[in-house]
Amino acid sequence: MKRSIKKSLSFSNKGTSLFTLTATSALLALSSLPAHASGEVNVYSARSEALIAPLLETFSKENNVKVNLITGSADALLSRLQSEGSASPADVFITVDAGRLYRAKEAGVLQPFETAHLDKAVPEHLHDRDGYWYGLSQRARVIFYNPEKVSADSLSTYEDLADPKWKGQICIRSSSNIYNQSLVASMIDAKGEAATLEWIKGLVANFARPPAGGDTDQIKAAAAGVCNIAVANTYYFGRLGSSDKAEDRAVFEKLNMFWPNQASGERGAHVNVSGIGITTASKNTDNAKQLIEFLTSTESQEWYAHVNNEYPVVEGVAPPASLAKFGEFKSDNVSLSVLGENNRQAVKLMDQGGWK
Repeated sequence: MKRSIKKSLSFSNKGTSLFTLTATSALLALSSLPAHASGEVNVYSARSEALIAPLLETFSKENNVKVNLITGSADALLSRLQSEGSASPADVFITVDAGRLYRAKEAGVLQPFETAHLDKAVPEHLHDRDGYWYGLSQRARVIFYNPEKVSADSLSTYEDLADPKWKGQICIRSSSNIYNQSLVASMIDAKGEAATLEWIKGLVANFARPPAGGDTDQIKAAAAGVCNIAVANTYYFGRLGSSDKAEDRAVFEKLNMFWPNQASGERGAHVNVSGIGITTASKNTDNAKQLIEFLTSTESQEWYAHVNNEYPVVEGVAPPASLAKFGEFKSDNVSLSVLGENNRQAVKLMDQGGWK
């Protein structure tokens, strides 16, 4: 039977303090729950409460496992895990971008794990090759353009964005952004360091303005005519399309999305993930594994993709309505472990190429 995942919370937000997810009729519900699990699981999440908490509440109700949640910024939570060490209460760490997941792995706060379900459900390139983390959702970093200024026929690849024909037309955020660092890391894998450095120099020469703001700012700048092309993650665009604000939907309607590197022989569009790992300090490892399996079930993936405006990691699950109209695309299937491994060199090349 298809589970019902609540889309509104029945508890109050206590900021970044620890709180317990409870059902509206907790005592009555617990009496009818299966007894195949018990205890608790503690989650540190860099995803905001609204984007993950309803799923955790459903897991709690279905499995008789109390879920305790702390939310915060990715860097702050990683620092907290490091400072807490073996005394950390955290069992699970959720964050975005393979580069950040790699940092958590290298910092020694994650432990390797595997289950038969995860190995089957999550494609190999979307989890750590050593089993330290698994993807929960995908986002592609692609090209957004104003069709009144740019023809789709003139677009092709990431590499083409360094062509002088785009001089003064491109908006993209700064080199300090992990999403851009991972894009460059994937370019290093595909083209090598020398070619990537030349690409960076050409891209920088085509900036419409110095990098400023987040991905949404780049998309809005393209809609406003500040630039004709923006490079951003798909879920930011999907958010605008599903927003209840007329001005956001107007931006969504004004721009088109282009999938780079789709031709035969090309590697496909660059993808990344939000992901999850079990902490080294975990005292509830079995419950942590069960939670991760739950989050990669078909029903959870449907909800998670819809609410986050992201693509599922589990094959056969439909994309969110906000992005479905853009159709299927070929993605770069390089192991996302590479994005973390190449991060240091990516940052170095971006600095050498003048990407501020």
